[in-house]
Amino acid sequence: MYIVECCDGTYYTGSTIDLERRIEQHNAGEGANYTAKRLPVKLIYYEEFEHVALAFYREKQVQGWNRAKKEALIKANIKDLHDLSECKNESHFKNKKME
Repeated sequence: MYIVECCDGTYYTGSTIDLERRIEQHNAGEGANYTAKRLPVKLIYYEEFEHVALAFYREKQVQGWNRAKKEALIKANIKDLHDLSECKNESHFKNKKME
């Protein structure tokens, strides 16, 4: 699973079995349509997995995150990552105050 930063500052999250080749494909405009319009891209984060299914699952998980949470992951800022993962809806806060 990897995250690249596009030339416009946006992030793209993907997964692959050959990271170096995939980044080359992105920068040749052969990657995803999203990155093809935002070249060049720069690899800024990656994780390795033993099974493709686990990498794909992680890719989908991270794709659902907001920018702040992705940046906490990229910077290995575990505290912020935890804080950004915490539920912030009203019922959660009410229940937390009762503890």
